[in-house]
Amino acid sequence: MEFFTNGIFLNIYRFSEMRVLTINDSLVTDFILAGLTDSPELQQPLFYLFLIIYFMTVVGNLGLIILIRLNSHLHTPMYYFLFNLSFIDFCYSSVFTPKMLMNFVSKKNIISYVGCMTQLFFFLFFVISECYMLTSMAYDRYVAICNPLLYKVTMSHQVCCSLTLAAYGMGFAGATAHTGCMLRLTFCDANVINHYFCDILPLLQLSCTSTYVNEVVVLIVVGINITVPSFTILISYIFILINIFNIKSTQGRSKAFSTCSSHIIAISLFFGSAAFMYLTYSSPESMNQGKVSSIFYTNVGPMLNPLIYSLRNKDVKVALKKALFKIQRKVIF
Repeated sequence: MEFFTNGIFLNIYRFSEMRVLTINDSLVTDFILAGLTDSPELQQPLFYLFLIIYFMTVVGNLGLIILIRLNSHLHTPMYYFLFNLSFIDFCYSSVFTPKMLMNFVSKKNIISYVGCMTQLFFFLFFVISECYMLTSMAYDRYVAICNPLLYKVTMSHQVCCSLTLAAYGMGFAGATAHTGCMLRLTFCDANVINHYFCDILPLLQLSCTSTYVNEVVVLIVVGINITVPSFTILISYIFILINIFNIKSTQGRSKAFSTCSSHIIAISLFFGSAAFMYLTYSSPESMNQGKVSSIFYTNVGPMLNPLIYSLRNKDVKVALKKALFKIQRKVIF
């Protein structure tokens, strides 16, 4: 009897051990990034295209950061926010672009589970921070145009620091909420992410457990991080436009428009493509469209921002000429 009982417990133990091994074997430890396209003939041209884009992004944003940091004439609220925007653009484009470039030259672009979750967290942190940094820049333009006499008082160093910390704080809160919900999901057999980096919606499609909580979090957090900044920016520009139309001189109106046009282009590109990516239905068809739209706020936007804000800005042009002149003199002498 004792032998029979021990045999039963031994079989149960072996069965449970085999079951645990089977479950662990089925859990995903690595993901494969599908990339932007499956066409072999497009891999090499796209590699060089995005390599050039990334090079221009790094050079443009780092150049603008160094220029603002070294030139005392650019130590104003407007350039303080632009400094942080360039820092964010440089960081979050560097989170996924190297892996994206690897996808064009390797047969399988593999990323570990931990690496994927880390990439997701930092991407969300920087992209949400950019939403609120652009909002802070809109408020800065509102104060500069609508209350120019109180500009230095309203946009004090303490206010600028508070707005910047709030932007990074919202980025950290949003990234933590999304990544925390993603960590509670189980990924079984499917491990091919239909994207060129670890993003929320493509990962949700791979989960073999319920994603209801994650979808609710996406609607709430993404909804807040798009609608609140968009509404704030819209209200700011309504007051800005009213004030501009009340300016009597044509030269004054054109100058006011030129200070806002760069920011309008940047926010339209960023919020438009981001809203299309996250607020559409997460079907395979919409995912393929989303990959294309996400290029604009992940690759094109960070590359264009330094050009938009520097080439159309006289202060930056003057500072750049002075910096190049100093470098030239040092080289000669």
